[in-house]
Amino acid sequence: MSHVVFAPFPPPKSGLGQYRMLSSRAGVHVSPLQLGGMNIGDKWASLGMGAKDKENSLKLVDGPGQVFIGKWAESRGYSTPCKRSDDTIKIKVNHGGNPVKNLNICVEASLKKLCTTYIDILYVHFWDYSTSVEEVMDGLHHLVAQGKVLYLGISDAPAWIVAKANSYARFSHKTPFVIYQGAWNVIRRDFERDIIPMARRYIQVRSKCKVVLHRMQ
Repeated sequence: MSHVVFAPFPPPKSGLGQYRMLSSRAGVHVSPLQLGGMNIGDKWASLGMGAKDKENSLKLVDGPGQVFIGKWAESRGYSTPCKRSDDTIKIKVNHGGNPVKNLNICVEASLKKLCTTYIDILYVHFWDYSTSVEEVMDGLHHLVAQGKVLYLGISDAPAWIVAKANSYARFSHKTPFVIYQGAWNVIRRDFERDIIPMARRYIQVRSKCKVVLHRMQ
């Protein structure tokens, strides 16, 4: 008589429960649905983009962005551009873009807001074209080595930037980008021509739809 030592997990109730490995170089499993928190809260009210108070924001996600999400996660037992620096600091020339100093400031601020000690996937959402590829990748690798970040992602950068960055990372034994997020719609078809071939070659994705995040705009 055979005995099942480890019974298989029951099937998920819907496709949203089908967690999958991020990529061949990132073993973390992620949901097929991603929730952005940029328009939650009142941070953008002065720009005419509306506002939602903390109480209603907590009901919505049951978090402006990181602060509310962090409080929500902390209270329930779960363990972009950030604010450049304290308003009392007048000299902010280094509090922007991708230099190492700003990378460290943004990550430390995010960790504090999210009430956690590490970030699963850190995205470089804006490539400033002034900081060298070497400085960016060295700085990101240092964050990974410190255990503050597990995996690296990049958004909306040209294919040649990602190819150069990941080539440098591999040749210098640093941490490469493992996921790309970009805009893909009926008008902007360069994603198919440039980004997907690049991702298959330099990010080692398994298929077009499995690990490359597509943002429909």
